[in-house]
Amino acid sequence: MLVFKRFAGLCAVSALCAASFAVHAQSEAKAQALTIVVPYGAGGIVDNTARAFAQKLAAELGRPVVVENRGGAGGMIGMNTVARAHDGNTLGFTAVSPVTLSPHVMKTLYDPLKDLAPVAAVMYSPVYLVGGPKFTGKDFKDMLAQAKADPDGLSLATAGVGSLGHLMLEQINGQAKVRITHVPYKGMAQMVPDALGGQFTLMLVNASAPVNTLIDEGKLKLLAVGSPARLPGRPDAPTFAELGYPMANMTSTFGFFAPGTSSADFRQRMNTVINKVAAMPDISKPLTDALNIMSPGSVDQFADQVRREYADNGKIVKAANIRAE
Repeated sequence: MLVFKRFAGLCAVSALCAASFAVHAQSEAKAQALTIVVPYGAGGIVDNTARAFAQKLAAELGRPVVVENRGGAGGMIGMNTVARAHDGNTLGFTAVSPVTLSPHVMKTLYDPLKDLAPVAAVMYSPVYLVGGPKFTGKDFKDMLAQAKADPDGLSLATAGVGSLGHLMLEQINGQAKVRITHVPYKGMAQMVPDALGGQFTLMLVNASAPVNTLIDEGKLKLLAVGSPARLPGRPDAPTFAELGYPMANMTSTFGFFAPGTSSADFRQRMNTVINKVAAMPDISKPLTDALNIMSPGSVDQFADQVRREYADNGKIVKAANIRAE
C-alpha cells in the first residue's frame, strides 16, 4: 500500500509538472508569435496581401502570425514600430516608399537604411491615375485642361504625404504648371469609397481587384498608368511616359522589412519562406490577376534595390523641392 501511495504521489507530481510545462510552452509559443506590421489602415492591397501571407507563413513556420495595422504619416508610423522592435519576431510589410521616399520629404524617427533591414521583395504594382464621379473629363488631357482653367478646382488623393503618389502628383503639377490639390490619406483602403462618394476628384492608387472592377463598371475612369509599358489587361490606358511625363511614370514595390538589429540568419530564413509562400498559386494568382507583377529575389537583391531607390528619390525630391504640407 505504501508503495502504491508513493507511486500515486509521483504520478500526481508528474502530472502537475506536465501541466505546468504545457502552460509554459503555450505561453512561450504565444510570446513568440510573429507580428507583421502593416503601416496603413485595414483593407486595401497592402493589408489584404499581408493577411494572405500571414495565414501561409503561420503554417510554414509552425507558430502564430498576426497582422497589426499602424497607419499614418505615409507609412512612417508603422515602419517606426518595426525599426524599434529590436527582436526576431517582427516584420513590416509595406510599399517601399516609407523607406526610400518619405524620409526625404519629412523628418523620421528612424534611419531608413540602418534601422530597417530589407528581407524580401514580393511584387511591384502599377499605379493608376483614376477619376471619380466628380471628374467630368474624358482623359489625361482633359484633366490638365480643367486644372489650368480652374486652379485648385481639382483634388487628388494619395496614400499619404511622402508617398509615391504624392511624388507623382508633384511631378505632374511641376511639369504641367498646374495646381491639383493634394489630399493625403493613411493608406488606400478608405480612398476608394471616398472617391465614389465624391470626396475628391482624382486619385493615384495601386492596381487591385476592387479598383479594376470599378473601372470595368464605369464607376472609376482610368486616365493613365505608372508602368514600364502598357498593361496587357489595360491596353487602352497610356503610361505617364507616353503622355510626356516620364518622371511621374512610377510603380510601387512591396516587400517585407525587419528591424535593423535583426540577425542575418533571421532575415535569410524569412526570405526563404516568404519566397516559398509568394510562389503558391493561391497567393500569386489573385495578385497577378489584378495586374501586379511578382518579383521574388534574395535579401541582397532587395537591399540593393532599396539603396538605389533611396538615392534616386532623394535627387528627385530635391530637384522638385517637395516638402511636407
